[in-house]
Amino acid sequence: VQLVESGGGLVQPGGSLRLSCVASGFTFSSAVMSWYRQAPGKARELVAAITSTGGSTNYADSVKGRFTISRDNDKNTMYLQMNGLKPEDTAVYYCKGFRPTDARAYWGQGTQVTVSS
Repeated sequence: VQLVESGGGLVQPGGSLRLSCVASGFTFSSAVMSWYRQAPGKARELVAAITSTGGSTNYADSVKGRFTISRDNDKNTMYLQMNGLKPEDTAVYYCKGFRPTDARAYWGQGTQVTVSS
């Protein structure tokens, strides 16, 4: 099983980034997928989640209206479109896959997002 995030980087406040998470080694289309983030000295927190079909999503209050989670099951890929970035969005962003059939969870290695002028 492998989850590989990409798309992080340095961006100015108000800017945008699009993160990607490519999955392999499990049935992506059956997994609930989510993005988490962890800022220095803080606990890892849920940013957004999406059901297996993409029919339902949910977001942390801090990112609602700015971030959009999506997935392409044909490409085994999940995305996080981040607009209106703020310095407080600075963190390592992690992709997580959850397999409901046996409650197993898989994590990517993370991608750094830094919002700074």
